[in-house]
Amino acid sequence: MSRTLVLGGARSGKSAHAERLAAQSGKEIVYVATAGAGDTEMAQRIALHRAGRPAGWTTVEEPLALAAVLGQWRAPHRLVLVDCLTLWLTNLLFADGTEYPDVGTIALPRRFHDERAALLAQLEQNHGDVVFVSNEVGMGIVPFGAVTRAFADEAGRLNQAVAAACDNVVFVAAGLPLVLKGAPC
Repeated sequence: MSRTLVLGGARSGKSAHAERLAAQSGKEIVYVATAGAGDTEMAQRIALHRAGRPAGWTTVEEPLALAAVLGQWRAPHRLVLVDCLTLWLTNLLFADGTEYPDVGTIALPRRFHDERAALLAQLEQNHGDVVFVSNEVGMGIVPFGAVTRAFADEAGRLNQAVAAACDNVVFVAAGLPLVLKGAPC
């Protein structure tokens, strides 16, 4: 069993790298897409991602219950590719329709904490290979506004927790992978 986290910024090549890792595995691929088409531009992005996937890959669209999907699809003969954790985080933060104030401390929804704990517990299981894609959002200036700061903080905490549970961690910048943990991949 192999667990890999592929990190990078927007348009860094992280998804393409993760897809190459999946294709090179020689295993059956299940692609778990966490994005939802909330607007026209996002719908176009999703369509481009769908069109670029090999026809033999199974696609599962799940914006919230990621641990449950991993539990269902992970198997020794299969690699599950999750793209991406930061979209999943966004979905969880706004799943209940909460409108966050622009100032003050942000109380994260209980569902976020439950789903995050379930995901980390799922990573401890030896059920099959998994590759996660996630944005590294904490390398710039401190975001303006309490909601964006809370998101950046939680994304950083999530990435750290997933990286600790993974065998391999790769940072991708300008399409170039830099191995942070584990074997070159």
